[in-house]
Amino acid sequence: MARLRSPTGCPWDREQTHLSIRHNLIEECYEAVEALDANDMAGFRDELGDLLLQVVFHAQMAGERNEFDFDDVAKSIADKLLHRHPHVFGKTRARNSAEVLKQWEQIKRAENKSTSILNELPKHLPALLKADKVQRKVARVGFDWKSKADVLAKIEEELCELKSARHRKHFEEELGDLLFATVNLARFEGLQAEDLLNRAIRKFTGRFQQVERAVHKSGRKLEDCSLAELDALWNSAKRRR
Repeated sequence: MARLRSPTGCPWDREQTHLSIRHNLIEECYEAVEALDANDMAGFRDELGDLLLQVVFHAQMAGERNEFDFDDVAKSIADKLLHRHPHVFGKTRARNSAEVLKQWEQIKRAENKSTSILNELPKHLPALLKADKVQRKVARVGFDWKSKADVLAKIEEELCELKSARHRKHFEEELGDLLFATVNLARFEGLQAEDLLNRAIRKFTGRFQQVERAVHKSGRKLEDCSLAELDALWNSAKRRR
């Protein structure tokens, strides 16, 4: 990367800034996760390399301005891991994962001198991931439901409030509350709402594409079919699971 950024290197690489390649960090993360979800280990390896390149790229640009370099990045995370794992590298004890996570939050809050465990939520996280992160953080300090039945009861409560919404603003607020409560159910069951929704999207996409193929095979267009016809094809696609 130093060679690519040098005067005799690549014109494109020399032109880049932290902001110009900012979006690549997000894209490469998603591509790595996609390969992992597909159990494509060779692809996952390659995508992790692409993600590592982004770290190297940003570190090189920062190094050119004497801000930090790749060694500083590596030392920073190594120091953080040492400090946040006193049950491994120090003298404290943690009997299980729950105690580890609780201790992690306490150390992190002390490091940042934060007055709230929710002060440092990443602003650009997708909403489902952000909701999950909020719920996991508060659960670690004991603010959590006792059972799945309690979470389901909350979802039913939010659904009832949505049905009784009196005006648009109220409807929007209650719909948001219902989504948040649904994410909480996934989190309570050890699942990721983001993953579940992506699976549902893939399932819907696959079935709808079967509907499209059936319609096109008949020589018609989707717009020419009635809702009843499309619904019949949809149910047929569901039966072919």
